Order: sequence, then structure tokens, then C-alpha cells
Amino acid sequence: MKYIGAHVSVAGGVSNAPLEANKIGAKAFALFTGSSNRWVSKSISDTEIAKFKEYCERFSFTPDIILPHDNFLINLASPDKEKLEKSRKSFLDEIRRCQQLGLTMLNFHPGSHLNEISEEEGLDRIAESINIILDNSDGVTPVLENVAGQGSNLGYTFQQLAYIIDEVEDKSRIGVCIDTCHAYSAGYDLVSADKYDETWKDFEETIGFQYLRGMHLNDDKRELASRIDRHESIGKGTLGKEFFIRLVNDSRFDNIPLILETPNESLWPQEIEWLYSQIK
Repeated sequence: MKYIGAHVSVAGGVSNAPLEANKIGAKAFALFTGSSNRWVSKSISDTEIAKFKEYCERFSFTPDIILPHDNFLINLASPDKEKLEKSRKSFLDEIRRCQQLGLTMLNFHPGSHLNEISEEEGLDRIAESINIILDNSDGVTPVLENVAGQGSNLGYTFQQLAYIIDEVEDKSRIGVCIDTCHAYSAGYDLVSADKYDETWKDFEETIGFQYLRGMHLNDDKRELASRIDRHESIGKGTLGKEFFIRLVNDSRFDNIPLILETPNESLWPQEIEWLYSQIK
């Protein structure tokens, strides 16, 4: 079964996220459990936690189809010792917020070497960060998101994601989220049937579908291998409608959250409805 949704607002409190998801016809959702641009977020009240869990149960949103995202300041590859420690502390706080809400995954961008250390050193630092965080937490799986390859950002190839996973000590607590726009911008051709098959064969051989915990469904404003991250509404970009029809009919993507981060939020109900309508 396909679980399609969107990254919804938590304005007014995290308990509003499942309500917003239900309003747009989503069967899965993503959220920030706190601020997206602060190192430390205010604590979640017991009342908010209880309401969040109640609404999730009411609308059948189980933890395996909810994909929270960490804040954007965190850089687990930071070459700066102080920023690295701050990032690790903030990420651990994000993990604990997920635990409070009964969630089991936390999606994050791997990190950036900032052109101050090598790519390999950056990847090693990300894996080291994950190992430290896993040693100091339980119950929540960090989920690496592939990136478009802008600047010094790491994790734009399947090989880089696999390198990190290889160095994570507890393989049962690491996963991957593939963003379709990021993959295409990074050079993975998904448009034709043949190239689509080649890309996912590469993914299986390099990483393995056992690590796939979710996807971000975004069309792309830019061309293949642009290394630029610009999301577009479904069917209005360079990936096109046929790609998304192919994906929603691919059983390899059953039973994981498929999350829209397309730029026009007013279109989310239509995009979700259209994607479901294409399932044969």
C-alpha cells in the first residue's frame, strides 16, 4: 500500500500536524518537531504530546509513516569542533523530541565539509556523529536524506550514503530517504523507463532497499545533473508525470512514507489525490 502525504505545518503546536495531514487527504506526513532554524527548541508540553498521539491514532498515522525532519542548522560533518559538538547535541535533542512523541525516525541532511576538510573526512565525521548519537539514545532511527550536490554538501551519491552506513556500528538503526528532485539534480536519470530501472538497480546494489525508510516526492525545476536543489510541483518540472506514475505503481515503495515537499502547498490536496488516482 502507498502512504502519500506532505511536510505539514506545526503552527500552533505539533499536535496540529496530524490534523493538517488529514485535511489534505494525506496517509503519511512529515513535520518539524520544533524550530527549523534554531539550535534549541522549546520543550513539548505533556498536553501537546498527548494530543499529538491521540490525533495520530484517530487518523491512523502510525510511526512508520511519519517522517520528522531535524533543524537546518545541524551539520554532522562540520570541520569546526565547536559547531560539530553543537550539531551533535542539537541532533540528540531532536532524537529525544521524537521519542517523546512516540516517533521512530528522524530524517536529516548528512552534512557539509565546507571545503575545509576532504569529502572522506566529512563522511567519516558524519558516521562518527551518528555512532555517538546512537550510543546515547534508543528507539529512533536516523534517516539519511540524499542531497542535490550543491556546494560542499555530502550525500549526493548512493556511494556516499553507503560509505556512511558502512561505518555505522548499529546497522539496525540507520536508514535512507531518497528525494526525487535531489536524485535527478545529482545526476540520477529517472525519466525514461530504462534509466529509471538502472537507477534503482544501482540503489539496490550500492545501498539496498532494506535501508529505504521513506521518500520525498518532488518534481525538479532544473535539468539532469544540475547540482541545484529547486523543487517543482508534481508534473510541472523536468521529471514529469510519467515518472511519478511509474513510481506510485512500483511495489518497492509500498509501506513507507512518500512525502511531498513541492513548493505550492495549496496544490497538495490535488497532488495527493492525483497520485493516488494513478495507482493501477
